[in-house]
Amino acid sequence: MSHTRDGIDTLRSWLVERVPHLWALWAASRPSQLALIGLLYALGVGMATTGRPVAAATFVPRLTPAVLVGGVVLLAVAVAVHYANEYADADTDALADRTPFSGGSGALAETGLPASFLGRATLGTGAVAVALLAVGGVGPLSPIAVALAATILVAGVAYSLPPVALVRRGLGEPVNMVLGGLLLPVYGVAVVAPPTPSAAAVVVPFTLVVGCNLLAVHWPDRAADERVGKRTLAVRWGPTRLRRAYAALAVSAALATLALWRGGLLPPVVAAAHLTPVPFLLWGWTTLTRRRSPLPAVAAMVVLAVALTAGWWWAGV
Repeated sequence: MSHTRDGIDTLRSWLVERVPHLWALWAASRPSQLALIGLLYALGVGMATTGRPVAAATFVPRLTPAVLVGGVVLLAVAVAVHYANEYADADTDALADRTPFSGGSGALAETGLPASFLGRATLGTGAVAVALLAVGGVGPLSPIAVALAATILVAGVAYSLPPVALVRRGLGEPVNMVLGGLLLPVYGVAVVAPPTPSAAAVVVPFTLVVGCNLLAVHWPDRAADERVGKRTLAVRWGPTRLRRAYAALAVSAALATLALWRGGLLPPVVAAAHLTPVPFLLWGWTTLTRRRSPLPAVAAMVVLAVALTAGWWWAGV
């Protein structure tokens, strides 16, 4: 294991030294988060395979132009949003003690490149995303899918960049919850079938678990965020209030799951999938504000995303 890690570190150092611009673009795109976004896209497509009540038509699983174009559009949107966040947080990330899940990618700090490099990358990838949205809109993507992707792009950039900079106004967590937990899966549905209001309702529990994750992820960065004027909830609230908010989100997710199951909106296998993050959520509550690592809450979110994707595909296929 140590030899493998040493080899990876050597390769990383070589890339940072020899191709710093390419490495910065790769690292700042946050590949692990792009993988999670791809999973949530697959979750939405899987939801559509069940048809009603989450979609007005049942998607027959196959690789269609809409699925391909929808995925490419989402990738471009996500990369643009990540570059915008890295550019806007250059001052914060320079002060933060990074963990594997917080403190940014470290791309600028590692390479010594100026923040303006990622500013230009944001403009470039944003333009590509807009162009792809326009092409998709006259091609296989529905107007609802285009509107959802455009909303994710605009709100995702506004999350970080002035003059809006929602994360610096204490609105970052709720906006991020809605974008990542709710709109992303519904976008996946909209790419292949018309979504119903139930499509948004059934991902409310996941959205609330995303909120637990965000409280934990922002905690290690609170000192650096406060120094540069970012008003995250971890900055504004004390440890006790943060822990109460985390517990409220987790309990609300459980109650929402029960209500959706009793209301007939969740297939039994999907309802059961909501049990998978419970141990991690409990672990996260015991460690929140007491340890720096947000690993338990991150694990809860990822485990639930995987379980829900598998559950919806199983129910539909």
